[in-house]
Amino acid sequence: MKIAILGTRGIPNYYGGFEQFAEFFSVYLIEKGHEVFVYNSHDHPFQEKTFHGVNIIHQYDPEYKLGTFGQFIYDFNCIMDSRKRNFDIILQLGYTSNSVWFFLLPKHPIIITNMDGLEWKRTKYSKPVQQFLKFAERLAAVSSDFLVADSLGIQTFLKKQYKKESTYIAYGAHPFTNPNEAVLEAYQVKKGQFNMIMARFEPENNIEMVLEGVALNTDDETPILVIGKHETKYGSYLKNKFKNHSKIRFMGGIYNLEHLDNLRYYSNLYFHGHSVGGTNPSLLEAMASNALIVAHNNDFNRGILKGNGYYFSTPDEVKIALQTINKSDNLPLVQNNFEAIEKEFNWNKINGEYLGLFEECVRRTKTRK
Repeated sequence: MKIAILGTRGIPNYYGGFEQFAEFFSVYLIEKGHEVFVYNSHDHPFQEKTFHGVNIIHQYDPEYKLGTFGQFIYDFNCIMDSRKRNFDIILQLGYTSNSVWFFLLPKHPIIITNMDGLEWKRTKYSKPVQQFLKFAERLAAVSSDFLVADSLGIQTFLKKQYKKESTYIAYGAHPFTNPNEAVLEAYQVKKGQFNMIMARFEPENNIEMVLEGVALNTDDETPILVIGKHETKYGSYLKNKFKNHSKIRFMGGIYNLEHLDNLRYYSNLYFHGHSVGGTNPSLLEAMASNALIVAHNNDFNRGILKGNGYYFSTPDEVKIALQTINKSDNLPLVQNNFEAIEKEFNWNKINGEYLGLFEECVRRTKTRK
């Protein structure tokens, strides 16, 4: 098959979850003998024309000049280019800024859309933007040939809201099996003597709630590493709010996967504050890295962790977790999560399920014709 992947900033991954998936899945498809094209922003750090056999198509992306509106132009450019490529399948990752162009998508390819995770619920968006995202979600749900939901909660929502069936395929992670304690030296922490939280600096990821709990825990100076790009308005707000707490260390974005895996592996508590979305990549990666997870109490996180983690809803509950929970006392929970990655959320299984869906979509489309 000749397959295109749209909706990301490009591969290899320098940004987030969909980019990571696009990188792994596109290479997997190449290994299975398919012809694959991934659309990249024109200013993506990787400027080669191929990546491990995957064709890279750079398209102009004015986000650096126009902010979020630039994403609409980038997606428009990608879709217009796709009209001349004669693809068999176009996989759209997300719908935020591309579904408005659905009427421009080429007619021949099968359009499969991963519906992401209720973007209109994100509190960083104003009310008008949230209303637009609801509209964009509906457009994607109605106009796509087939839908993918990366959590059972999203699958239920799509069925209830739009009367649309979808295929549940979770996100994946690689089991981490080669810890290297020497990595900790670069971050000035010691095995089991630090906590961490990793997320984009957005209100719905509850970084502030976690750090408020850390600040309340005045009798303990155990450092917490706050990992994520903080050169934002919200990042500046948080850094200023907690500037007098030396145990709160804003580390910025860390993109070295080996370093991240080791930090998660050797941390005492790993706080996961995400409250919106489907199967969150960073949660699975924490499970794969043998972290002991204290997660925000919501259906998405409980659907993945089940009884193999701790939960918080307030700063006081974060404080109590810091005072009462130790990883060394909870190794069975850590092991259960690691086994879930191996059995349910491993990349080979996820990639195979996507390819199986593609093949089934082709069969069903031919039968209809």
